[in-house]
Amino acid sequence: MEASPEPLRTVLRSQASCDTASGVSVSGYRLRCRMLLIYHSFMVIAYHLIWTAYGSWLPNDPRGSTSKRTCHSAIAALGQLHYGRRALQPAGWEIHNFYKKAPSVLKHALLTISPDEFEIIAANFAQTVEIRKYTCYACAIMPDHVHMLIRKHRDTAEQMIAHLQDSSRDALRCHGSKPPGHPVWGGPGWNVFQDNPDDIRRTIPYIEENPTKMKMPPQHWPFVQPYNGWPLHKGHNPNSPYAKRQRGEPFKTN
Repeated sequence: MEASPEPLRTVLRSQASCDTASGVSVSGYRLRCRMLLIYHSFMVIAYHLIWTAYGSWLPNDPRGSTSKRTCHSAIAALGQLHYGRRALQPAGWEIHNFYKKAPSVLKHALLTISPDEFEIIAANFAQTVEIRKYTCYACAIMPDHVHMLIRKHRDTAEQMIAHLQDSSRDALRCHGSKPPGHPVWGGPGWNVFQDNPDDIRRTIPYIEENPTKMKMPPQHWPFVQPYNGWPLHKGHNPNSPYAKRQRGEPFKTN
């Protein structure tokens, strides 16, 4: 639910009167207005985390990527960079040909994750989720990438990915399934902010359907919890900033 323009204008007018009476400078008032606008337009409640195995989804992948540049000229020569997912997706043969040429320009061999390694990674994710006190609503471990949906936490999305990558990489190497000097993950990954319960409800089936779309068995991991509607779940604090934001109520500042 988005906050309606009228409550936002009302709270800004109210805040302007208070600021003027208390002697707040024009620049201070503008900064406060900007913060209020950000608050009303966006409040993250969860993160859709995505990262790839080494060599998968390169910056100039034919399907598009979130990369704005390609650092290595040899990789750049593989194809044109397209920022964002292409509206018209390339044919399978085009993607196949792209990655058929990729090993010749990469420092290490392309890495894929086997079904046996899915279990190793999942067991390690479970430990990290428990240790870090994450709340995970969905997870898909694929041969070339990972999806996780995790509720907002004191750790940033980038820190979450780093913790999950570091520990799972170490677990694979300790298991002996990956060479010690070979990178396991293909970079810091990226995340999609979820700022509404409806976003979470849409993202959960998207993640869950990843394996079946690739004709793999459905995945059910014990560390994944059913989504309970947080922050509007039963028993929630109706006066929490998250709950107020979802109801579209104005935000009061001191």
